[in-house]
Amino acid sequence: MNDIAVLGAGMHPWGKWGRSFVSYGTAAARAALADAGLDWSDVASVVGADTVRGGYPGYVAGATFAQALGWQGARVTSVYAACASGAQAIGTARAQILAGLADVVLVVGADAAPKGFFAPAGGDRPDDPDWLRFRVLGATNPAYFALYARRRMALYGDTPEDFALVKVKNAAAGALNPLARYRKAVSAAEVAASAVVADPLRLLDICATSDGGAALVLSSMEFARRHGTPDPVRIRAVSTVTPTYPRTVLDLPDIATDSAVAVSPAPHGFRASIARTAYEEAGLGPEDLSLAEVYDLSTALELEWYEDIGLCGAGEGAKLVRDGVTALGGRVPVNASGGLASFGEAVPAQAIAQVCELTWQLRGAAGDRQVPGARAGITANQGLFGHGSAVVAVR
Repeated sequence: MNDIAVLGAGMHPWGKWGRSFVSYGTAAARAALADAGLDWSDVASVVGADTVRGGYPGYVAGATFAQALGWQGARVTSVYAACASGAQAIGTARAQILAGLADVVLVVGADAAPKGFFAPAGGDRPDDPDWLRFRVLGATNPAYFALYARRRMALYGDTPEDFALVKVKNAAAGALNPLARYRKAVSAAEVAASAVVADPLRLLDICATSDGGAALVLSSMEFARRHGTPDPVRIRAVSTVTPTYPRTVLDLPDIATDSAVAVSPAPHGFRASIARTAYEEAGLGPEDLSLAEVYDLSTALELEWYEDIGLCGAGEGAKLVRDGVTALGGRVPVNASGGLASFGEAVPAQAIAQVCELTWQLRGAAGDRQVPGARAGITANQGLFGHGSAVVAVR
């Protein structure tokens, strides 16, 4: 096994704080270092997940955080993969550790997000698919989420009431998480009464944009033993795969699908391939999971992830949430942290934050939202431009 140890996990609470992303990232980094029982001087490498809307420093996040913590000579790396940036950062850190380039690596991501939906930067870029989907289609993120919801309704008979149950479940978990932005339980009636954003999705079906930060201190297993941590949470797999041609279902930012006339589609779609690759590398499967953290940009999209990570077959996601399987106390809780429904999007931080939650759950340190006996978990999300993101952690 190519395991690495998670020695420390730290986060800055999500919200709208009106400060630089650097302040959130450095606070999360200091919390992770304190959790690991290490000093900043012990870190040999920093991998930063980029914050591209944050101005020039955001493009060199590794050096930005190293400077904010105090230059001490550590090597730095900066990565960008949209919403998968955090997983790319974890994967980069893992590669450095397994290659023997560093014993201790600090991974940091943070954001100070704009209000409303994310939009591409200004200027005319007719060769940029993200720019085109706004200018040509007017396809904001909520509009795309609604198309996926409509597709589920047409194919599987899902209903807005099913979608609302996802929000109810995640809000109940988020109410127990002191780091979440929204810490209030909601009812299905409150979801149904919220404003329509993109039919059939309502305001409470869609995640907000947020400020926040997350960090991990990762190390080799040998260093963990020397440090007095013989049984740490371990990262066993990191999947950052890309799609397989042809893609027959619309996947933003692209505004067309690939032709399947000459080439048969792969047996599994892009999101399912992300999790399958992680399972294959980790040597376990969905039947081994204690919990999962998935990318609930919308309530309907969470139901897709149930199927993509193998908890059930295609079209069966709504039944899982109706039966309480994915709620706290269920067979496989999903988004025990509260998910993006409770946090909102802080893009470079969110895949790292998912691993923070797995770490606390696998340690048995998640407080009132603890999943009893948690031994293995998976994270899953997806970044624009074909970026996969999944991490398997075990104890």
